[in-house]
Amino acid sequence: MRQAGRYLSEYRELRVRETDFLTFCYTPDLTVEATLQPIRRYGFDAAILFSDILVIPDALGQKVTFEGGVGPVLQEIEGPKDFARLSVDRLEEHLAPVFETLVRLRKELPSETALIGFAGSPWTLAFYMVEGRGGVDGGKLKRMAYAAPDEFAKLMGLLEKALIAYLSRQVASGAEVLQLFDSWSGIADETLFRRWVIEPTKRIVKGVKECHPNVPIIGFPRGSGALATAYALETGVNGLSLDSQMPLQWIREQIPDDIVLQGNLDNQLLITGGAALDQEVRRVRQVMSGRPFVFNLGHGILPPTPPENVARALSVLRELKAD
Repeated sequence: MRQAGRYLSEYRELRVRETDFLTFCYTPDLTVEATLQPIRRYGFDAAILFSDILVIPDALGQKVTFEGGVGPVLQEIEGPKDFARLSVDRLEEHLAPVFETLVRLRKELPSETALIGFAGSPWTLAFYMVEGRGGVDGGKLKRMAYAAPDEFAKLMGLLEKALIAYLSRQVASGAEVLQLFDSWSGIADETLFRRWVIEPTKRIVKGVKECHPNVPIIGFPRGSGALATAYALETGVNGLSLDSQMPLQWIREQIPDDIVLQGNLDNQLLITGGAALDQEVRRVRQVMSGRPFVFNLGHGILPPTPPENVARALSVLRELKAD
């Protein structure tokens, strides 16, 4: 969940070396260092590849830029006529720096530290590709999916093909676990969720497992609420990542123990710190005691987070483990 980032002084110093974010993501010397920084500082059990979900639309031929104070801005897809300019033909070559980063990380990480690769799920990638940016309600995306489902399926099929190839190559390059981020799944109603979140994820999991049957895959359907149960049971994922709004006891009762749960500390508590942070870390750990569980945040670490609060949360967790 975004281990590296602006909350770390060493990362801010590194970013000065390349101000264009996409170029940074395609520079293994920088991405390897960005991935290793939080491991050196905190000794997390796993490292997550430093990259971005939008390298996929970039590799497919859609113009992607990152603007300061705005975030990602993409050349908008106006309709099915624009799908023709997208292609998977250059995917492997374009994303070669990502694969190089993974190869180097597996050599440089401690042997006991797992390496997590990741990608955005088709629905979330389509959100950015159609809307052109974040911070909107997704109405344009949903209208396209409702009004022209057969044409929309072409875009989603292209993304599925790209993601199966991308994730499979990540495993071949050293990733030991994969995570699929569906950050915008919460805007989909049940009909859209089942067709454009669950079904594509199911096909991607199946496609990757055909090449790498033993790789664990974690799904993160952020904001999905009660639909997270169907997602976990129907997609074939091995783990379910939970956002901070998900009631832990409820989800624990809904999901069988053969699916690992991950989450779901509120990232604002890492900014708050103090007794409130300690109490919630202990509560999450207690509720999930006795079942397969990965302690994590409900979303990524925020830039204003004091690094000492991350260390504090880890200290509480490690004390509980020792007990």
